[in-house]
Parts: sequence; C-alpha cells; structure tokens
Amino acid sequence: MDKRISLEEVKASIRDVVDFPKPGIVFKDITTALKKPEVLEYLVDELYEYYKDKGITKVVGIESRGFILGAALAYKLKAGFVLVRKKGKLPADTYQKTYALEYGEDTIEVHKDAMNEDDVVLIHDDLLATGGTALATLDLVDAFNVKKKYVSFIVELAFLNGAKLLAKNGETEIHTLLSY
Repeated sequence: MDKRISLEEVKASIRDVVDFPKPGIVFKDITTALKKPEVLEYLVDELYEYYKDKGITKVVGIESRGFILGAALAYKLKAGFVLVRKKGKLPADTYQKTYALEYGEDTIEVHKDAMNEDDVVLIHDDLLATGGTALATLDLVDAFNVKKKYVSFIVELAFLNGAKLLAKNGETEIHTLLSY
C-alpha cells in the first residue's frame, strides 16, 4: 500500500452493533476494519513495531478474533503461535480456566505443552472490555512460568476498566491501539 492511513481512519472503520450479543451492549465489530487491506496492514505493522524488540518467542491468540492478528504478529515476530480456545476445542491435554464475562461465564483452555519457562509471551485479542477473558488467559500462561508476558489489544472499552483488572499484578505490560 502506498498511502499510510491514520489511527482515526482505523477507528472510523470499526462498526458499532447495537444490542449484540444482548440488549444494552454496543459491540465493536472489527470485521469491517479487517476487510480493508490498508487497515489490516496498518494494525499488523503498528503492533509489530511496538513488539519487535521485546524478544517475543510465542504469541498467544485468544479465540477467535485474537487468532487473526495474533497469527500475523507471530509470523512477523518470527515467534510461535499458541491458541487459547473455548473448552473442548483442543485435542490434547490442556490447562483450563473458568471466568466471568460481562454477559455470562465461559471456560478457556491451552495445551499443556504450548509454552515453557524460556518463553517471552505476547497475549493478543481484538478487544479489552471487562478484562475477564484476558485475565483468565494470563492465569493460563502463568501455569508455564514464562520469563515475561505482554498483552495487546486493538480496541479497549476504557469505561469498563478492564486494564485496571489486568494491571493488578504490575508485571504485565498492556498495550492498546484504540480506546473508546
């Protein structure tokens, strides 16, 4: 792409879906942004530039939208890619964590052989709301005693205070491109 777009153009390309997945929720839909090649390129490049010198050895993508940029980042960072999936979706032995969502409860899993203590891990998801899913993923990653953990998001719904929940341990750096 010849023309570099702005963060404001990225923000404008994200669609609001009112009352999804339940009444009262305004869902930030990144699919409208990702379908534009210049936006996808911008997001991957911005996150890569931020993390390229941090020694990342594994990128952990949270199901399912965290897989999209997570895999692209792993490729660019020359790191491995690890999937965190909903319960029952991974075929081998897993660690599990049940957590509260802003509109329910869920369980996620990661393979027990996905990481080790020598890894520097970047956890990636598309959106930070209340922080429940990301905190559960941090708990799963903690089972591996990795060297260092980073967490990245495309979008943060700052009014829900998810970053404060994630920052409680003070050892994990959180980076978000857009805040609402």
